[in-house]
Amino acid sequence: MSTTRWRTVDIVTTAVLGVAFGVVFIVWNLLNSAVALVPPVSGIMNGVYLLPGVVAGLLVRKPGAATFASTLAAAVSLLASPYGGIIVVYGLVQGLGAELGFALTRYRTFGWATAVLAGVTAGLSTSVLDMTIYYPEVGFWSVKVPYTLLTVVSSVLIAGVLGLLLVRALARTGALSAFAAGRSRV
Repeated sequence: MSTTRWRTVDIVTTAVLGVAFGVVFIVWNLLNSAVALVPPVSGIMNGVYLLPGVVAGLLVRKPGAATFASTLAAAVSLLASPYGGIIVVYGLVQGLGAELGFALTRYRTFGWATAVLAGVTAGLSTSVLDMTIYYPEVGFWSVKVPYTLLTVVSSVLIAGVLGLLLVRALARTGALSAFAAGRSRV
């Protein structure tokens, strides 16, 4: 990454990503609440919520992109969320989780390893928040560990792998030519 300075195109693109994923979350929230799975298994659903942070980080490649996109997506989904205002806290924590993955690479690499790392750290962040807020009394080995593992697997596969494939597909269209992600193989 050559600079941490945000350009107008970085801000607008990250905002558009946040809004677009917020709309996806509105639909996903309905599906997620209708499924009403038990805590360990419901971790599988979490990867979708972690997409905006990982995708924005891979695309914009600037500190704060993951947090901005994830928080904005959560705020947009709040318009029709069955979960209430806590959803914005989740967006912030999930964005910071993805941000940690990019920070660990010092925002210098944006390939498979970084996408997976950002997925892992985002998944861990949401699991810690879920266990603290919603499941503080459940068994460690019976619920907390399986839930966390399923959330991390989901976030790696959906946010990390699918997120990188999405950025690469967008880059191939030429739509990302204003970004390093569109000018080089990510």
